[in-house]
Amino acid sequence: MPGSRVTGRTMHYGSSAPHDGVLRLTATQHTALVAHLFPGDGLEAVALLLCGRGGTSSGREVLTVNSIHCIPHAECAVRTPNRVTWRTDQLMPVLSKASKLDFGVVKIHSHPGGLAEFSLIDDEADRELFPGIHGWTDGSRPHLSAVMLPQGRIFAREVTGEGQFRPWTDVVRVGPVLEFWDNRPGSAFGPDGLTAQAVQKRTAQAFGEGTVQLLRKLRIGVVGCSGTGSWVIEMLGRLGVGRLVLIDPDRIEMHNLNRIVNATEDHAAAGASKVTVLAEATRRMGLGTQVEPLPVDVMSTRAVAALSQCDVVFGCTDAIDAREVLNRVAVYYQVPLIDVGVRLEADGLGGVEQIVGSVHYVHPESRSFLERRLYTPAQLYAVGLRRDDPEAYAQQVRQRYIRGADEERPAVASVNALYASLAVNELLARIHAVRDDADPLESITISLTQLRMLTATDSGHPTAYARWIGRGDSSPRLGMVGLVD
Repeated sequence: MPGSRVTGRTMHYGSSAPHDGVLRLTATQHTALVAHLFPGDGLEAVALLLCGRGGTSSGREVLTVNSIHCIPHAECAVRTPNRVTWRTDQLMPVLSKASKLDFGVVKIHSHPGGLAEFSLIDDEADRELFPGIHGWTDGSRPHLSAVMLPQGRIFAREVTGEGQFRPWTDVVRVGPVLEFWDNRPGSAFGPDGLTAQAVQKRTAQAFGEGTVQLLRKLRIGVVGCSGTGSWVIEMLGRLGVGRLVLIDPDRIEMHNLNRIVNATEDHAAAGASKVTVLAEATRRMGLGTQVEPLPVDVMSTRAVAALSQCDVVFGCTDAIDAREVLNRVAVYYQVPLIDVGVRLEADGLGGVEQIVGSVHYVHPESRSFLERRLYTPAQLYAVGLRRDDPEAYAQQVRQRYIRGADEERPAVASVNALYASLAVNELLARIHAVRDDADPLESITISLTQLRMLTATDSGHPTAYARWIGRGDSSPRLGMVGLVD
């Protein structure tokens, strides 16, 4: 691949309909790109991004930035306000790693003048460059060309091996604040037109029409569809979220009826799937939310693949191994995670010792659950052993090497609803600036027993999981051998 590659701007070039794909990068990665692409001299610059993959080749494609390779300004043959040229020998190390790991390659350059579209010169350069990228990596999945504007917004398109262009629907900056840049026309999933305006008018009065439009375009996963999960689903449906992906392998039982919204005695008698019941209830709202019910365990590769395609995930389970999977999804696939947990301790005779719940916000660069001490490595080992080798687990419990699992705890609908609401409002706070305090919060804890609220601030220290950021699909998936097909 000898010679030079040129990017520049002259005029808009029409493209085909947007491809359902998302490019994600962290706040730190975005800041580094801004610094390189806009060094203050008003001239174009260029960088290469190595990206992990998620989603599916037949569904929503996902690219997650794993590393940034800046083309040094001094090594560019030409840098002007409208053009940058660079030699492709700097591309070879990137292509070598992309081929080895099945990574995607993104070429990103700046438009210092603010032109928010690709030009004919961009088209010519991409048609020359990308057939070689496809040939080197020898795969059919997408590689992208992207542009960053002075305010930091990024837009992208897929360039096929034949030099055809397809706009990439979403670019997302994932950090303490979520920033979505999309190329989708109108409402992607949710209700349109006069119906939407009438139904969501009061939401728009509070959070603005822009936030309402964004909610309609979001794909949100909910893992755990019982006490807190059913309330989260109810609220997201009423907010007009575009698509919900519901994950829970369990069925409705009589003892669930006091806490699962929309569950009935008939559902319990029939042993109906939780995700099916809640999906049907959401559809009956008539607000246009699409629902994908998955009656599978989160410890399955099918669940992880579905979650990788989501824009946000809510974790509504107290299971330690499930929380670890969700934490790793947040890191590997750069999917922001909102975790809600409730602890209600009672003596069984009407005495309440403690009612407390927490909402944790996790993004790829934040501290992990282990670092926040939500559980310990020993507890994570114990639940893994119980799942993979019940006999060995029982023996270690008998020998007191590990503590046995807790019995089911009390659950009350009104308590679950409170903390579920806190979690859904956390989503709104991350996509719409509603807080006076600009400090990034890591968690919110409310004790109803003591009537106290505690908050923890994001430390800003690199997470121990930093080496996995943007890794995407891997073998084993998420670096965990316990996942099943």
